[in-house]
Amino acid sequence: MLNLADAHTAVSSLSGKRILVTGGTTGIGRAIAVLLASEGARLHVCGRTPEHLADSVGRISEVGTGAGTTVDLGEPGAAQRYVDAASEWLGGLDVAVINAAIPAEGLSDMSDSELRYAIAVDFTAYLTSAHAAVEAMGGAGGDIVLIGSMSAHVLGPGSTVYAGIKAGIAGFAEALRKELGPKNIRVTLIEPALTQADMHYPDMDAEKQKQMVREEKMLRSEDIAVAVHYALTQPRRAVVQKIVVAPRMSEGE
Repeated sequence: MLNLADAHTAVSSLSGKRILVTGGTTGIGRAIAVLLASEGARLHVCGRTPEHLADSVGRISEVGTGAGTTVDLGEPGAAQRYVDAASEWLGGLDVAVINAAIPAEGLSDMSDSELRYAIAVDFTAYLTSAHAAVEAMGGAGGDIVLIGSMSAHVLGPGSTVYAGIKAGIAGFAEALRKELGPKNIRVTLIEPALTQADMHYPDMDAEKQKQMVREEKMLRSEDIAVAVHYALTQPRRAVVQKIVVAPRMSEGE
């Protein structure tokens, strides 16, 4: 019998973990929820439309256990209400994956109301969701995973608002990791590059996105789910601070 004791570190099981995913009804969030549920975690997700919620919860239930609710996280107090409801259904909270986001145009192409709503969903709700998650963990420790974007680093004239927000999320994640480490809460930032998602419509429809995946110029949502899974299954002594995932053919852009 080979002795493989030093060949691999012991990974953490996700079985029984109580996990919420904001924006867990489509794209990256849905893929994360499905994968983690298939590993034995209990999932609660939220999204803005009943149709997408039903689809996501249906798929989660095929591979594991889950539930969800519709909510607009851009509304004041919505993040706190959602985390409270999810934690109640889960019976506590071990992991919060904060992912819900909407696209944004360049600053001069947006109205004041569009700008404020994008900030509310893509930035304010990230912070308030994290705040509510820390409270829900109640001193028992856990994990917060923030889904950022390579847009924070790949800058262009049409990305002013989205890039600014995602750069803010990157800074928030780094500081939050240092703040919460002593409280036994790990904070991980996942920064995907171009990934299949509804938010790219109508500029890139489903067929165009599939073609780009085949050309390895776009990631599948499941690729990001695997990164989240990796971060969560490392031993508690280790925190995966940041993972950047990009399509092979866009490397260096």
